[in-house]
Amino acid sequence: MSSSKFDIIVYGATGFTGQLVAEYLAEHYRDDRNLKWAMAGRSLDKLVSVRDAIGAPADIALIVADAGNPASLKAMVEQTKSVLSTVGPYQLYGSDLVAACAASGTDYLDLCGEPVWMRQMIDAHEAAAKASGARIVFSCGFDSVPFELGAFFVQEEAKRMFGAPAVRVKGRVRDMRGTLSGGTAASAKATFDAVAKDLSLVAILNDPFALTPGFTGAKQPRGNKPAYDEDLQSWAAPFMMALINTRNVHRSNMLMGFPYGREFIYDEMALTGPGEKGEANAKRVVAANNEKTGPNARKPGEGPSKEERENGLYDLLYVAIAPDGRQVRASVKGDRDPGYGSTSKMISECAICLLRDTPDVPAGFWTPGAAMQHKLIKRLVDHAGLTFGVEK
Repeated sequence: MSSSKFDIIVYGATGFTGQLVAEYLAEHYRDDRNLKWAMAGRSLDKLVSVRDAIGAPADIALIVADAGNPASLKAMVEQTKSVLSTVGPYQLYGSDLVAACAASGTDYLDLCGEPVWMRQMIDAHEAAAKASGARIVFSCGFDSVPFELGAFFVQEEAKRMFGAPAVRVKGRVRDMRGTLSGGTAASAKATFDAVAKDLSLVAILNDPFALTPGFTGAKQPRGNKPAYDEDLQSWAAPFMMALINTRNVHRSNMLMGFPYGREFIYDEMALTGPGEKGEANAKRVVAANNEKTGPNARKPGEGPSKEERENGLYDLLYVAIAPDGRQVRASVKGDRDPGYGSTSKMISECAICLLRDTPDVPAGFWTPGAAMQHKLIKRLVDHAGLTFGVEK
């Protein structure tokens, strides 16, 4: 793709998250004359409005492309090295774009948290992507970059401390202020609707190794009800994004050649505190999770104010446990609300990292953590407001 006009096309730039991505690139890479990027969406008029609203250069390329028009998608991907897509739910609007990128050798990044669709795309297009040279990278936002890299980071420390990776890692949400995106809620609804229409998909949805074709590892904790965590002396509640994050962590382990071992056990939950109060809080979290994907959930295209995004944060704890009971703990923290402010920075830096820092990553379907590893951690720390630390 060396003759491509563009390095990155932001597809869905007129949507709420897509506009944040375009704004980030316009602000942080304004003086980078070596980065050629463009904005794409269904409406030229809306693209012009977004360009002007975010202060992007007046000469930035605007491309009309529509998920309902495969020819327009093909024309778009053939003029760029990579496409960054914020147009979800991806199972409704993403299949033709993934197919086009896999066929043309164009790299693709998205914010997908839909494991059933992701598995379908891997099965359908992996061979084509490897033949064309395309790198297809799902889940480049809050699901699942901090979680994937948190597991990677704590395992690197475990290897230093124990001389070997830990067979057991716990991912725990200590604090999260802000909101999950409307796209996340819509994706969850679309997944459950698809499963209701085709019950054969239930097995994929419930399989912790749904994204590791040909490999099934050790039995995994379900994490589907409140439980007391003895290691952390705290109650823990189900975490709604564990359904996608755990699958991506296991896929990363497989793609990297099983550095965590083939019997690796990983789960995610949200800490709610000790005692009766912690137990009551855990039950409230379950009710709140149901509300987040219910009829009152935020819709795609909607989002929080700038102030709300900037006042958000998240704090994730990772505990690696050796067979003899020794522990290593690490944290991953983000400085914006997870669903929008931090996500828009993360996917932008994933796209830059794939383009500039990891050109030798082979073709195929990847997780961002497996493809970019330490280089992505460095970029997120340097540019996207994330911190990674070892805790005593």
